[in-house]
Amino acid sequence: MPQRESTRAHWSAFWAGHGDIDQVYSNEGRIPAELAKVRPIAGARVLEVGAGSGRDSVLLAREGALPVTLDYTREALAIIQHLARREGVAIDLVCADCTRMPFRSGAFDVVFHQGLMEHFRDPSPLLAENHRVLRPGGHVLVDVPQRYHVYTLFKHVLIALGRWFAGWETEYSIRELERLIERHAFTVRHAYGDWMVPGLGYRSVRTVCRRFGVLLPLYPPGVPGFAPAAAAFRRWFRPRRLAFYTFLVIGVVGEKR
Repeated sequence: MPQRESTRAHWSAFWAGHGDIDQVYSNEGRIPAELAKVRPIAGARVLEVGAGSGRDSVLLAREGALPVTLDYTREALAIIQHLARREGVAIDLVCADCTRMPFRSGAFDVVFHQGLMEHFRDPSPLLAENHRVLRPGGHVLVDVPQRYHVYTLFKHVLIALGRWFAGWETEYSIRELERLIERHAFTVRHAYGDWMVPGLGYRSVRTVCRRFGVLLPLYPPGVPGFAPAAAAFRRWFRPRRLAFYTFLVIGVVGEKR
């Protein structure tokens, strides 16, 4: 039996239940950091597609970018509007379908999305629109779940049981993601990845506790003396290709050909 699709109703319900965005894990500045490796941020016209909370666009706005956020749920856009006002930054909000975006061709210097493409059985219409609205030489950033991770197994068990909050999802290996971006007329500039911190165990316990009215901190207290050693290991291991098969999320930055 085919798995159900993710729908607008799924995401409207999700964001309606996450009004306190400070209790949702962020990307820890990953998106701006990876974009800064290929181009200056200040003055760039940036489009975030499937923006959700819009926190990455807020960070980019702080660095001088001119961000536009596109989402097809008004609940998400309301969160972005509130966050932008709270942080004192200007962000344009657009409610539209990401496969038929209401922008002229070549309108943006950067297009990015995080946690979006895995919800498409066929990502080609999404990537074709990304390519269309970028200027020649513009940059795309695609950030998705990594296939070979215990969280992937856990998630697909919930999907099979009908307990996942949205619909069907897929994941990618780093090689698959790079090839997909290349097939859609982008040249890969670099790939990156990031681990799940805190880990799945702590996040699961925190989720269960919230259901009983107990709010644990987003991040558990560190083990004394362990944090510097762990950070040093991550710095050493992160650039190695093998690390891509341990990351929770992976991403590719491409340049429009």
